[in-house]
Amino acid sequence: MEYGRIKRFFVGDPISSEMAMHERIPKWKALAVLSSDALSSVAYATEEILIPLAAFGAAAVAWSIPIALAIGLLLLIVTISYQQTIRAYPSGGGAYIVAKENLGINSGLVAAASLLIDYILTVSVSVASGVENMVSAFPALAPHSVLICSVVILIIMLLNLRGVRESANVFALPTYLFIGSMLIMMAVGAWRFASGESVAVAPVIHESYPAIPVFLLLRAFSSGCSALTGVEAISNGIPVFKDPGPKNARITMAWMSLTLGGFFLGITFLSHMFGIVPKDGETTISLLSHAIFGNSFLYYLVPASTALILFLAANTSYADFPRLSSLLAKDKFLPRQLASLGDRLVFSNGIIGLSVMAIVLVVMFHAETHHLIPLYAVGVFLSFTLSQLGMVIHHLKIRQPKWRLSLAFNALGAFTTLIVLVVIAATKFMHGAWMVVVLIPVLVMTFRAIHAHYTDMARQLSFENQQFPQDFRPILHTAIIPVSGIHQGVADAIRYAVSISKDVRAVYVEIDPESRARMEQQWTKWAPNIPFVVVRSPYRSVIEPLINYIEDVKKSSQGGDLITVIIPEFVTAHWYHQFLHNQTAILLRAALKLKRGKIITSVRYHLK
Repeated sequence: MEYGRIKRFFVGDPISSEMAMHERIPKWKALAVLSSDALSSVAYATEEILIPLAAFGAAAVAWSIPIALAIGLLLLIVTISYQQTIRAYPSGGGAYIVAKENLGINSGLVAAASLLIDYILTVSVSVASGVENMVSAFPALAPHSVLICSVVILIIMLLNLRGVRESANVFALPTYLFIGSMLIMMAVGAWRFASGESVAVAPVIHESYPAIPVFLLLRAFSSGCSALTGVEAISNGIPVFKDPGPKNARITMAWMSLTLGGFFLGITFLSHMFGIVPKDGETTISLLSHAIFGNSFLYYLVPASTALILFLAANTSYADFPRLSSLLAKDKFLPRQLASLGDRLVFSNGIIGLSVMAIVLVVMFHAETHHLIPLYAVGVFLSFTLSQLGMVIHHLKIRQPKWRLSLAFNALGAFTTLIVLVVIAATKFMHGAWMVVVLIPVLVMTFRAIHAHYTDMARQLSFENQQFPQDFRPILHTAIIPVSGIHQGVADAIRYAVSISKDVRAVYVEIDPESRARMEQQWTKWAPNIPFVVVRSPYRSVIEPLINYIEDVKKSSQGGDLITVIIPEFVTAHWYHQFLHNQTAILLRAALKLKRGKIITSVRYHLK
């Protein structure tokens, strides 16, 4: 009862299945829920380009503009490609579905593994980056970064457990606050140069660019490609849109890409013109905001709104990770619990699992975004590539109207994302990307092992090709009641035992001879018709002697007999009182669970 009240307080009252349609959201809310990851990446994408360039020398920073323009072109190609995916898969065309249906199950599982890793990293990177922006404005918080990240993840988890529509209401305001603050910052920055108030440190277009190693350029490009993380979320999340879902998804994706591209290019251009160079302890966004606004209120607004959108960027993963997990679970590649909708019409188990794994990553990498980013983009672009290759095969098979144009877009998307994937893997392999490269096949093997288990279980439980039993004859069995004393719970257990079996035995584990003697004397007076068996335990263990006795009884019984272990338990009036008592019953059930031919039954006596 107490657990139920606590759950209702944090999560809310259950929502009936009939209300599922009313949980869908309009485009302006979907932009907040599904685009926050992509939009928030502008907070660190420019910085990730500048870090390797600045390490080579101040002059090398000039390459940030050509690199940003290349990434902007890549964003355009990916966006157009995913528009084709939305048209082809109006019920939700995630990379797993597209790759599985067109490239085969193994490709689908690789795409799924990549996406799951990406979603977990999205939560960790977004929240860690948000905390870094907070720390930039309030350095005193730096020692508590890991704790703040963990608390923020738990808060986002609770909001998502309350349902899609309710979480969208919470996330809409910070998303649009971030959009507004970015527009103001870029407008004021551009005005300062146009009015002559500020003089550009460097021109936007250089007549010549310094010679730097190609590998360094590729590394800066691959780091900046983190700007594209989350772009695919809308094509995965079509079911959350109000009707017509596919049309609304395409419009929202166009809004998102236009906003993302504009912000990313605008921040990179302004950072270059103001001469912003990465600095320990302060983010590029904070440095740029300070250069434009000084110490005014607007300076604090930009890092604050950036921190909020980064915290909420994790919500994109909370929208897509549980849904993808449920699809894998329905296909028997993940535990079935992940396929179940919770009280609030969300996949609660997936939400909780995502939160736990994200917190583990934050703790492992000390909440440092720059250490997490190298793990980030490999899975993103691998899933991009498989999805676009799958779409190429889809167009060749289906050949819908205007399929050649769609095929061209998806082929271009597959080619470009494959090249970027190779670049990212090569430039970031030794910086942490190797972990993702190793983890993806491990996850695929895990999926396969889970599927094999469910397939084997179904085969063993099925009556297919077997004769269905025409009669059910009773099975002889022995009822064993473990007892440690005489109380109301034991009396109820005995009443139940004698109603189902003629062979009932009470078993007492002797740890202290004096206690055993008193127990025997009491039992003889209290239940003389029930055999009282004493099992000695010289090493004071309770569970092991009981298990050994039960196994001995099983060996001496007839082949078809079963052993029923009836465990008397008392249930305390309040859940927290349970911690004051031994949990022998739980341990005994756990020990017997994997034993063949044993039935475990609990007879509970509830205390007032």
